[in-house]
Amino acid sequence: MKNKTTLTSGLFRWLNYLFLALCACATVFPFINIIATSFSSSRAISSGEVFLWPVDFNVSAYRNLIDDGQLIVAMKNTILITVVGTALNMLFTMLAAYPLSKRRLKGRNAMLMAVLFTMLFGGGMIPHFLLVNALGLVNTYWAIWLPALISVYNMFVMKSFFEGLPEEVEESASMDGANELYILWKIIIPLSMPVIAALTLFYAVGWWNSYMNVLIYIRSGDKMSLMVKLYQMIQLVSPELLKSGEGVQQQTITPEGIRAASIVFSITPILCVYPFLQKHFVKGVMLGSVKG
Repeated sequence: MKNKTTLTSGLFRWLNYLFLALCACATVFPFINIIATSFSSSRAISSGEVFLWPVDFNVSAYRNLIDDGQLIVAMKNTILITVVGTALNMLFTMLAAYPLSKRRLKGRNAMLMAVLFTMLFGGGMIPHFLLVNALGLVNTYWAIWLPALISVYNMFVMKSFFEGLPEEVEESASMDGANELYILWKIIIPLSMPVIAALTLFYAVGWWNSYMNVLIYIRSGDKMSLMVKLYQMIQLVSPELLKSGEGVQQQTITPEGIRAASIVFSITPILCVYPFLQKHFVKGVMLGSVKG
């Protein structure tokens, strides 16, 4: 009976591995195919020859994207939007979550209900635009930073994490004369790196992919984010005849190749950042979700 149970559990485990491997392949395959398409010739793309490896390898699609320099400017703008926006988000999220995690805070329940109300109900796009316009923020990055200083959901995740930290650590620091800001900076934040890393990644990905707010509030072409600029370039692209370096060969760039190159160009920076946060990511999400 024991051998039979061991055999059954082993078979079940290997079936799980097989199922997870198939799910991983199904997830990774589209990305690999996009990369292969971005480095393939128009003939191979049009004839459907591209699968998991580039056919007639070339970088014409990437060259077409970056030749005029607009994409590089858009990349710099997006990096600025992401870095400053994420820093502001994390600062104000921590400053809101820390006091609301303390049961001794007077009026705590009323404040939590007021914050929760903003999560469930909003004024809509038109009042939002009228407010931003009245403040004179249109065509500045503050028009997208200020209204999005705090994500209520992320704030509640961080608040739940703070509530799960041992109170004895804070009490001992208070007895030694430490104030609340010192405790937050020197004790709470170092203990909260998992949830901070997870929320930083959430915020950063959101800012990196920001499209609609930039499209609405930013008017100058030299301030556009990467996503808006890529969309404009994809909409304007049409099959065009380009010459190679020496003008001996000619090559047609298809819209499919440009779209694939745009996707790879836009997600590569986030993929480069993720490994540095991955070790904290899962732990931070799980702890911040279940504690409190």
